[in-house]
Amino acid sequence: MTPAPPVFIRGLHNLRPWHRGCVATIGSFDGVHLGHQAILLQLAQAAEAHQLPSVVIIFEPQPHEFFSGDKAPARLMRLREKIQALFAAGVSRILCIEFNESLRNLSAQAFIDQVLVSGLAIRHLVVGDDFRFGCDRKGDFSLLQTEGARHGFTVSDTCTLLLHGERVSSTRIRHLLELGDFARAEELLGRPYSITGRVGYGQQLGRKLGVPTANIHLWRYRSPLHGVFAVTARFKQGDVHRGVANVGVRPTVSGDKKPILEVHLFDFATAIYGTMIEVVFHQKLRDEQRFPSLEALQAQLQQDIKHSQDFFNSQTLS
Repeated sequence: MTPAPPVFIRGLHNLRPWHRGCVATIGSFDGVHLGHQAILLQLAQAAEAHQLPSVVIIFEPQPHEFFSGDKAPARLMRLREKIQALFAAGVSRILCIEFNESLRNLSAQAFIDQVLVSGLAIRHLVVGDDFRFGCDRKGDFSLLQTEGARHGFTVSDTCTLLLHGERVSSTRIRHLLELGDFARAEELLGRPYSITGRVGYGQQLGRKLGVPTANIHLWRYRSPLHGVFAVTARFKQGDVHRGVANVGVRPTVSGDKKPILEVHLFDFATAIYGTMIEVVFHQKLRDEQRFPSLEALQAQLQQDIKHSQDFFNSQTLS
């Protein structure tokens, strides 16, 4: 029997009667790292035991972004990447709930009644024993167990994944990325850190400087990375090209505070506007900086290209 295709449900108003009856978990799942993957395995096992679809409940914006705006921790991945990663991990459905004033003011009891019971009719919930929710902060593991007994669903605690004696978390991964420690970040993620996005039109300045770039808007308040990096770019058809990338706000040529990813691919002249590419980060070369002139910027870009090529050559030889 062919399994049903995964389903993305945007908002409670899009829940339908056939979405009722499931096994669920709730969280941000930023990065979908090894710790998250352990929870998703737990979820899949519970779904198999109950013979029901698995559902991951996420919020957009993430709650800390709603409350803190651009002061919130940088996202490891945008919503599109998160959805793809969750489905790749075998999740049957994703319910994405808008985090707004209405949800902010929803009590814990109302969340259980409206979302878990009336909306999804859950049969089992996987959450951490420190999970708190509701405007009154009364929502906790104990309340969920009590309400589960009343409404006919069970609750289990998520397993905590330790690696080298430390908990795997999005916070740890952000810190490692800030340090440029991509090897350890990859260990916690279970894959190399990358950013996926669609190539858009820029100012064409790179082309004028002899270093044409593919520009990818990050669509987030802040980036977990800042600076210049040796990267590879993977295209949908599987082609991989080496290059150098800048992540930041381009202080020499732009006053914009929104971060952007600019990628220059070596020996590559194909027009790729509108193409989705995955940019994998391998080595930090330097911090982003402001230059006194475009000539100085151009000279540094040539140095960045050389340093990136030297990095890849050293990897080939080792």
